[in-house]
Amino acid sequence: MSTPRHLSPWLVTEDHRCRRETIKDWRDKLRADPLPWLLEEDNPSVRYFALRDLLRRPPDDSQLQDARAAIMASDSVREILKAQYPQGYWVKPDRGYSPKYRATVWQLMFLSELGATSTEAIDRACRFVLEHSFLPEQGLFSATKTGTGTIICLNGNLLRALGHFGYSDHPTVKTVTEMLAAQIATEGYKCLANAPDRSKRETWLPCVWGAIKALRAFAPIPDRERSEAVKEAVDQGVDFLFSRDLSGAEYPGGTGQVSPLWFRFGFPLGYHSDVLEALDVLAQLGHGAEPRLQTAVEFVLEKQDSEGRWSLEHVLDRAWARFGRKGEPSKWVTLRALTILSKLS
Repeated sequence: MSTPRHLSPWLVTEDHRCRRETIKDWRDKLRADPLPWLLEEDNPSVRYFALRDLLRRPPDDSQLQDARAAIMASDSVREILKAQYPQGYWVKPDRGYSPKYRATVWQLMFLSELGATSTEAIDRACRFVLEHSFLPEQGLFSATKTGTGTIICLNGNLLRALGHFGYSDHPTVKTVTEMLAAQIATEGYKCLANAPDRSKRETWLPCVWGAIKALRAFAPIPDRERSEAVKEAVDQGVDFLFSRDLSGAEYPGGTGQVSPLWFRFGFPLGYHSDVLEALDVLAQLGHGAEPRLQTAVEFVLEKQDSEGRWSLEHVLDRAWARFGRKGEPSKWVTLRALTILSKLS
């Protein structure tokens, strides 16, 4: 397919220091150029990630630094932090899982996805989660007071968020990382939330959403620093994702049906996942050139509109901040799609 005539040369100027060959393959798949739209200043988070991940601006680039600084003053970040109690929690001082999506753990996840930087308020939130969401007897984060709440997706999401805010070396984070990996290495990605009968452990099925969240938490760990349990958990997760065609997603499910959320792109994601996130984590783990991803990539490409944009197809109800209007072109979803396409080239 030839390059659309109206694509701007946003990746090939001397200022950007990028070679045309590195972007030709995936850029040619776009129906138009959405980069000027993503680089507008109304969404500092999207602008920052577009500059960093698509334009590959270096850390000392002034525009990149300005965009990052503007994130903390953005509407989404301000609305989330405005609802925080001085002690560091949202809604009530408990485990922080309920109600979705207003309680504490969700705010850490969302703030990290927005690219927020650590502040005193965010640091209080991190410490609150480390103290109140951790279940010492299980060595995992829990949505409840018992081990039934130590679901894989929650632990993966919190590990990733806490890592973003600089807590990778915290003793609790290290404990959860190893306990989660050890559990997966022994039992696989089985989850009580993905079972025909939650009361019978033998009916628990492996959860692809949990696998993706855990893999996102493990992916930033350098290979040389991964324990044997983490390596085994990563290997099992990758094998699990490749056990089905991502564009069909016929993974085991308690209902026996594929969730429609897998095919509806949104931002941010909660406990659920989608084709884009699966592609993204596989690319992070070095499998971006795998031919088995092709049908999923084609599925993603078909969803773009004539302007090279992707729509917001799924939103989380009752969140403190708004991340776009359902059914309309979304800077967040477009950024997700372009970032993944650039990694797969």
